[in-house]
Amino acid sequence: MFSYLIRRVISAVILLLIVSAVTFGIFFLLPKIAGQTTDQLAQQYIGKSPTPADIAAVKKNLGLDKPVYEQYWEFLKGIFTGVDYKFGPEAARCHVPCFGYSFKTHIEVWPEIQSRLPVTLSLAFGAAVVWLVSGITTGVISALRPGSLFDRLSMGVALAGVSLPMFFTGAIALALFTYQWPIFERSDYVPLFDNPLLWARTLVLPWVTLAFLYSALYARLTRAGMLETLSEDYIRTARAKGLGERTVVVRHGLRAALTPLITVFGMDLGLLLGGALITEQVFSLQGVGAFAVQAITANDLPNILGVTLLAAFFIVLCNLVVDVLYAAVDPRVRLS
Repeated sequence: MFSYLIRRVISAVILLLIVSAVTFGIFFLLPKIAGQTTDQLAQQYIGKSPTPADIAAVKKNLGLDKPVYEQYWEFLKGIFTGVDYKFGPEAARCHVPCFGYSFKTHIEVWPEIQSRLPVTLSLAFGAAVVWLVSGITTGVISALRPGSLFDRLSMGVALAGVSLPMFFTGAIALALFTYQWPIFERSDYVPLFDNPLLWARTLVLPWVTLAFLYSALYARLTRAGMLETLSEDYIRTARAKGLGERTVVVRHGLRAALTPLITVFGMDLGLLLGGALITEQVFSLQGVGAFAVQAITANDLPNILGVTLLAAFFIVLCNLVVDVLYAAVDPRVRLS
C-alpha cells in the first residue's frame, strides 16, 4: 500500500507540473504566437491608459522579453522564494507562496484567494456531505425496490434535478425560502469558528440547492450500480450462506457499486473546490468562484492565472485521493 501511495504521489506531482506549464504557456506563449508584442502583452496586465514607464516596469518584472521557459522557471521559483517587483523608486514584495501580483490592484494574488478560500471550502464540503448521503441513500432504496412508487418518484425527481440548471434552481430557492417565506434570511458569510450555528444557517440553502443537482446524479448512478451488483452470482451466494440482508447490501453490494461513484465524486469535488462560480454568484457568496468572475470581468490576468492553477491543484489532489480510495475499496488495484 505504501509503495502504491508513493507512485501515485509522484504521478500527481508530475501531472501538476505539466498542468501548470500548459496553463502558463496559455497566458504567456499563445499571445506571442498570435502576433502580440511584448508591449501589448504587458499592457493587458496594467489596464487602461498605461504610460510607457508602466509598460516598461511590467515587462521587466514579468521578464516578458525572456524566453517562455525562463519566465516559467522564475514563476515556479517565485512560488517558493517570493518575488520583488520594482516600479521606479518604489518596490513591492510578493511573499511566499507567490502565485502572481496584480498590477491593476497592486495586491498579491495568493492573499486574495486565501481570504476567499474558506467560503468555497465550506460550500463545497457541506454540499458534498448532503449530496452523498441523500443521493446514495435514495439510490440504494430505489435499487432494493425497483418499480415501486418510491423508485418511480425518486428517479423522476432525480431526472428533474439533473436537467434543471443551477442558476434556475438557485433563483427559485431564493424566491421561495428567502423572499416568499423568510426561512433563510440572506446574510454575509460568517466564519465557522466565529459562530458555527450562524455559519451553518447561512449556508444551508446553498448546500441544499447545490446538492439537489449532484444528489440526483448520484442517486441514478447508485441505483444502476446496485441493480447490476445485486444480480451477480456472489450476491446470491452470500444470501444462500445465510448472511443478513444488511451485510449483503452494504458490505458486498454497495461496496462494489461505489467504484464509479468515487471517480465522479473526485472530479465533482475538485471542480467545486476550484470555485463554484454560479452558486456563489446566485447566493452572493464571496468565494473563489466569485473572485474568478471579478478577475475575468476586469481582465486581471495574474488573478485569473492564480485561480486557474488553484483549480488545477484541487482537481489533481482529488484524483490522488480517489486513487487511494480505490485501493481501500478494491485491494486488486494495489497490485495493478
